[in-house]
Amino acid sequence: MGKRKDKDTQGDKKGLTRRELLLGATGFAVATGAIVHSVSAQTSNRPNLEGKELAMVIDLQRCTGCGACAIACKNENNVQDGVAWAWHETRTTGTFPNVQYEYMPTLCNHCQNAPCVRLCPTKAMHKVAGGITAHTPEKCIGCKSCIAACPYKVITPNKKEPHKFWKSDEQLFAGASDSPKEVVEKVGGDTIPLYNPDREQFLEGSGLRYKGIVEKCTFCDHRVTQGKLPYCVERCPTKARIFGDLNDPNSKVNEILSKYSAKRLREYLGTEPKVFYVREFNPATYRKSKGSV
Repeated sequence: MGKRKDKDTQGDKKGLTRRELLLGATGFAVATGAIVHSVSAQTSNRPNLEGKELAMVIDLQRCTGCGACAIACKNENNVQDGVAWAWHETRTTGTFPNVQYEYMPTLCNHCQNAPCVRLCPTKAMHKVAGGITAHTPEKCIGCKSCIAACPYKVITPNKKEPHKFWKSDEQLFAGASDSPKEVVEKVGGDTIPLYNPDREQFLEGSGLRYKGIVEKCTFCDHRVTQGKLPYCVERCPTKARIFGDLNDPNSKVNEILSKYSAKRLREYLGTEPKVFYVREFNPATYRKSKGSV
């Protein structure tokens, strides 16, 4: 593997460097007075997650397959076109009229025995308080060992310059519509569209991931460290996603897991995934709730 070029000074010569994207091109951090903490400080600054084992239950009986979780994730985490942290698997079996359709929402399972963590050579993939499988962009060298190790295929390589469409001169209808660059100029935009300052303040470089590294679901660690729910849980219209602490016997996730037979994806591999699926045709035996951190 060749020596990696410095991310702050080397970039796509036809586009902006990462430093220009995050600071020079927008002046966002200076304008807002945002304080960007160091990676080491953020890793240790998780007091409300100590001693917790966070998990998610997805109730497939309540899930309607609307896709709100995927849209909310993209919105909250600045996930660009062609990349999905929250997605789904579908399968159709049988012959009409006897057809069965299966819809399975997917995301990073935050495995207790995470293969991606074990094989990451730089420890960019690592476990933090709460049992979250975290990723540090600054340490990632883009070797894709984590992708090869993950049996769930929920880690994505970032092959393109993030959100380059916002500076494009291309018009959808020549002479009849504005280009993205013109729209930004006309509205007086002084920030990068879809840039996430909340993530950037939590972990440097995560507000706008850059070309050459990988990315994945983080359980919205920038939210849960503040006592908030992951955004996919918050925005699920049917409360089919429930979040909570497996170490708390009174948590909503433990209440549901004690009442229903749950399954986890490929749990025979011994990864101990923290996303559980339940489906019972008697859904009225527990009060609807999004759970808690």
